[in-house]
Amino acid sequence: MGRRGRRRGAEAAVAPESAYVSPDGEMTLTLRGAMTPATRRGYAEVRAGSPLSQEDAWQRSVEFLFERLTTRWEIAGADPILRQRELLARYRFAGVSERTWIRDALREHLAEHFPDVDAP
Repeated sequence: MGRRGRRRGAEAAVAPESAYVSPDGEMTLTLRGAMTPATRRGYAEVRAGSPLSQEDAWQRSVEFLFERLTTRWEIAGADPILRQRELLARYRFAGVSERTWIRDALREHLAEHFPDVDAP
């Protein structure tokens, strides 16, 4: 017996992506345009954080969004960073100006694609 329910050649649904270019044009960050309910719950938990350290909760919420939404990061014409582990490692290595730009891109992305989610 064959599997009639399976559609051959059908492609899986792919979340839309948006690219954000830094003001100097040296970096491009590509962000996913969909968030699962589990990701939204996880973000809400991270954002709530500890009442003793709101600064820590804020930093963790930015990193959480970066980790879940970033699919590609191109820097100064080098090969793009595509793997999650490498993206997160590069984010953690980023300087203040890079982190500020990333946070602004995340805020813009949330406002456009997820208006119901509070931005960090």
